[in-house]
Amino acid sequence: MLDNLKVFISAAEQSSLTGAASELGMTIATVSRRVHELEQQLRCELFHRSNRGLTLTPSGQAYYEETADFIYELDLRLVNLDKSLNSLEGELRVMAPTNIGSGPLDEFWSQFVTDNDSISLNILLSDPNDDVISNQVDIAIRSGPQQNSSLIQKKLGTITPVLVVSAAVADRFPNDLNQLDCLPSIAASLFSEWRLTNGEEERLLNKKHSHISNDMTMTLNLVKAGAGIALLPLSMVYQEIESGELARVLPDWSGIPREISLLWPQKRTLSARAKTFREALIEFLKAQPWFTMHA
Repeated sequence: MLDNLKVFISAAEQSSLTGAASELGMTIATVSRRVHELEQQLRCELFHRSNRGLTLTPSGQAYYEETADFIYELDLRLVNLDKSLNSLEGELRVMAPTNIGSGPLDEFWSQFVTDNDSISLNILLSDPNDDVISNQVDIAIRSGPQQNSSLIQKKLGTITPVLVVSAAVADRFPNDLNQLDCLPSIAASLFSEWRLTNGEEERLLNKKHSHISNDMTMTLNLVKAGAGIALLPLSMVYQEIESGELARVLPDWSGIPREISLLWPQKRTLSARAKTFREALIEFLKAQPWFTMHA
């Protein structure tokens, strides 16, 4: 009925089937049929027809006054929706865990804004448990298992936690997993339980840590200061290991790989900007030595 109403409004304003056909890019026969269908649906005559054109009947005038503004507003909203979904120009709200978004993805953000200057990034760095829907973001990078069925999840790959220590004190730390219990350690809250694997064997260490922080950057800074061993995502410590500032402890052992996913609301169509972001992030992660892409 909405399409027929649009034809009716055009015919009313043009006072002509021919004028409406020209405005809407339809044939006169199609316009005539659409108006006739609407009259049948409404069970009333909308136009007086004569050689001089069309004039509204009292019923037609009432329907025009009631529906014209609504149809114009709907058309405007549909145009704005199309621009919002299909245009690369505009805002993109992205959520990412702080320990991934700040540091490991610094190069990605810079490259993305350079390559996509029409997209205005609004980046929300957050706790891994912060809710995607209530924050009204377009797309979110999340780590760990995701249970919310109202979100679409695209699993990208994994980041492995590794044991690290300041290179300045590395010679004091063990070559044997059993010796870890008696040595000072620092834990980020997310990795306070040390479940380690060497690919064949898995061990859970109920270790009492010397220091605990809810901020992984703080944990990393304490490790750099020589305060002890920490289990941290390879994404956070890769550069420091490469530069020699940090050393891996028991390199045959590592934490359980942590799943990294992209999420977006089930009921929201992914915009062109979000799709561009998704593809750019995947290409970036493929090239990172600290990230293991899913096959």
